[in-house]
Amino acid sequence: MTYVIALPCVDLKDRACVDECPVDCIYEGDRMLYIHPDECVDCGACEPVCPVEAIFYEDDVPEEWAEYYNANVEFFEEVGSPGGAAKVGVIPGDHPIVAALPLQDHS
Repeated sequence: MTYVIALPCVDLKDRACVDECPVDCIYEGDRMLYIHPDECVDCGACEPVCPVEAIFYEDDVPEEWAEYYNANVEFFEEVGSPGGAAKVGVIPGDHPIVAALPLQDHS
């Protein structure tokens, strides 16, 4: 099981979750953050610090954002499991469902 980052993170990338994650499993794409499903230890530390409530336990992702489970998993198909986001930095690109979205206004 893992946590999932959904639509409210797109074009925001607050990074409070990154600072809170004890295993460094939250990676940054161009427009949003992604939780690596194989590196996440299900501690839940990221969820309460997200200012826009974009993080959900995989079984609790709202139906309208269900596709973000696959987005978080599939984002890592080419990247693999680097073993820590800090040493990787921003990974160019995003999952296709994120890349196709119009710019999100968070003002």
